[in-house]
Amino acid sequence: MKKIRTRFAPSPTGKMHVGNLRTALYAYLITRHEGGDFILRIEDTDQKREMEGAVDIINRTLKLTGLDYDEGPGKEGDCGPYVQSDRVKSGLYMEYARKLVEKGEAYYCFCSEERLEGLKRTVKSEDGSEKEIAVYDKHCLHLSKEEVEKNLKEGKSFVIRQNNPTEGSTTFHDVIYGDISVNNDELDDMILIKSDGYPTYNFANVVDDHLMGITHVVRGNEYLSSSPKYNRLYEAFGWEVPEYIHCPLITDEDHKKLSKRSGHSSFEELLEQGFLAEAVVNFVSLLGWSPEDNEEIMSLEELIKKFDYRHINKSPAVFDYGKLKWMNGEYIKKMDPEAFYERAESVMKEVIHKPLDLRKIAKLVQSRIEIFPDIKELIDFFEELPDYDTSIYTHKKMKTDEESSLAVLREILPVLKEHDDYSNDALYGRIKEFIDEKGYKNGYVLWPLRTAVSGKGSTPGGATEIMEIIGKDESIRRIEDGIRRLAT
Repeated sequence: MKKIRTRFAPSPTGKMHVGNLRTALYAYLITRHEGGDFILRIEDTDQKREMEGAVDIINRTLKLTGLDYDEGPGKEGDCGPYVQSDRVKSGLYMEYARKLVEKGEAYYCFCSEERLEGLKRTVKSEDGSEKEIAVYDKHCLHLSKEEVEKNLKEGKSFVIRQNNPTEGSTTFHDVIYGDISVNNDELDDMILIKSDGYPTYNFANVVDDHLMGITHVVRGNEYLSSSPKYNRLYEAFGWEVPEYIHCPLITDEDHKKLSKRSGHSSFEELLEQGFLAEAVVNFVSLLGWSPEDNEEIMSLEELIKKFDYRHINKSPAVFDYGKLKWMNGEYIKKMDPEAFYERAESVMKEVIHKPLDLRKIAKLVQSRIEIFPDIKELIDFFEELPDYDTSIYTHKKMKTDEESSLAVLREILPVLKEHDDYSNDALYGRIKEFIDEKGYKNGYVLWPLRTAVSGKGSTPGGATEIMEIIGKDESIRRIEDGIRRLAT
């Protein structure tokens, strides 16, 4: 069997969109599952849209997600260079475009901008909206060889267009969508080489995929409509057509296309919001695919073993932000405590400025958060007791109310003042003695005590864990404050 080779071919035009990350991930998983090669190719032929620093974003994303490539910039193989602008300099694309011109599969076009503007017409989309399109009328196809040579000799600006048939149909096969046929009269004569000498994305894509031996092309289904033109290029050159794998659309929870306005459409935004790279990779893998065992939490190694691109869905995938948060929480719970602390420390320091033991606080919150910013609201009471409503002392299950809580706090305050060892175990042991002596239920005492030292209805950790962290003096001060609030 032919060795499988896939590629991730991003354009350096901005942040890494979730859809682009999924394309990279699926291409990577196909290759690693089959023992093939994963190629990185930077497609920077659209110089106007290129953004400074975007290549660094691509490299950083691949590194953080663990998608290591076998060939690409910095890992030169036999098919380099792997940056399209470098390939342009060699005249590669112009050479192949001229081969198509010689075959009659492409032609020089010298039409002015004004003439092209005149070809535009307004059409209605399926959703009823109107848009302006321009279908080229093959005007320059009919120029004689002498006219073409004269125009070229005079240095007249030109593009090279694909010569698509206007009759019959073109059929291509996609692994996910099956056989798709398109009437040839719908195929515009797309530009292959632009007036600046650079190839268009569509043309460079086909040439490079062939020259780099790409066997499986993974991309979003927005490229389905372009695939017949790609196929005709492969056929015009006499090249083998790769396997097409078009992935479903990713929508937001309102079933609209995931956009930059959503605030979580890019990998960088998700990291900034406190998500772990591993969790994002796991979540993105399920945007259009699921394993046969329906497992949801999977490491990259497990994904490699289970991934079968033939099971990718056709229907749009919903970006469920709530599910991503849940999944991230599961990953956080499994983190090594030291690794969690290193990640959480800076967040904790945003709200805690007193000399408290942040490691102990981190231990309390690790199993209670979904994203790292959640930490701040959970731990702010360690820094300062909030202004709270005394109704939070009432708990039916614990059989406590404001009156009983006031009585319990008054009873236990002298005991806590006399006790000096405020380590969690010693403190809990002393409070348990008090509870047993009085014949109380644990919650009847611990609920009002925890409420007094935190000022919150729910907290990470119990009363004695909190008191160990804030210390004896602060604990006594807060309990006395609780007594005053309840007595008022």
